[in-house]
Amino acid sequence: MSAESTPEPGITEPATTGPQRRGGGRRRKAAVPGKRRKALLATAWAAAGVVVLGGTGLGYVYFKLNGNLKSVDINQALGDERPTKIDNGSENILVLGSDTRSGKNRKLGGGTDDGSARSDTAMIVHVYKGHKKASVVSVPRDTLIDRPACTDTKGGSHPAASGVMFNSAYSTGGAACAVKTVESLSGIRMDHYLEVDFAGFQKLIDDLGGVPVTTTKAIADPQSHLNLKAGTHTLDGERSLALVRTRHGVGDGSDLGRIQLQQAFVKALLDRAEHVGVLSSPKKLYDLADTATKAVTTDSDLGSVNALADFAGGLKGIGSSHMRMVTMPVRYDPADPNRVLLQKAKAERIWTALKNDRPIPASATKDTAAGGAKGVVSG
Repeated sequence: MSAESTPEPGITEPATTGPQRRGGGRRRKAAVPGKRRKALLATAWAAAGVVVLGGTGLGYVYFKLNGNLKSVDINQALGDERPTKIDNGSENILVLGSDTRSGKNRKLGGGTDDGSARSDTAMIVHVYKGHKKASVVSVPRDTLIDRPACTDTKGGSHPAASGVMFNSAYSTGGAACAVKTVESLSGIRMDHYLEVDFAGFQKLIDDLGGVPVTTTKAIADPQSHLNLKAGTHTLDGERSLALVRTRHGVGDGSDLGRIQLQQAFVKALLDRAEHVGVLSSPKKLYDLADTATKAVTTDSDLGSVNALADFAGGLKGIGSSHMRMVTMPVRYDPADPNRVLLQKAKAERIWTALKNDRPIPASATKDTAAGGAKGVVSG
């Protein structure tokens, strides 16, 4: 059987796919700061997706926000054995939602402060030449893959493994091994890395004043503690986090259905960020930038306020209507309903399109496992 018989370290509980129900899930988002008082409001992603903000250029504020940032040197860890960087004006960013079981994330992650970390949300964001539109490819955490050997950012070596869950890459070797695994799967070099945690995501939503969403049917999931009637809601941080973690009572109960909810929420979050009006309140802007910079971990190239602000500025023209979101083509594993298998030929159509800075063809996602939750949530 291709599924691992013993869970890898840091792997979440099995999730049931297909007609069965599964358990557990996570997710979150990212953000940023920037230059003058006339701040820029732009878009980027994390956990899902998310928000990148510009802050003020005042000295104290700059150093305070700069001190919030955490970064990892992906380039040094991975060395030269990587796909060739494609110089066509496009950019590829790996966005992870991390479930670190320590500190403020202890309660959100289930109450166990064991210091472990998981990545239950992964999105490959391709920003097209001209930075006016983007494609986002969600990678299901339960996909069985061949994980390449990798070196983490502390110099530790991790051997290759066959038939393991995709999210084992992060729990085994952190950000560098996650990037290495995505590059091995896709053949595409990741230009940047963004990671957001539970606690930061929840507080960011609260600082934004909540995110309006509309549900076409009631959602009741005792495991994520989400209970929404059909209709329009403004979700605070706690309920937003519950929504992007929920899988029960929606679609087929699988992680694939949860991905569809996450994608819809990311678009709603981008719309909210564009219209929140933070420019009218310097304090609100600072609070958002402070929360965002504490929540996000980046690659070292984005590891400063100025670098993040410049990066955000390059994305400011991309709104939800200019973003296509798909799920990496998979099928349910007949040997284990808790896992999915990559549809390699269809996935290759996606990777080829992105390498050539072209739109993802509809044929790449036709007749693939989906989750059945599309259209349940909208912005």
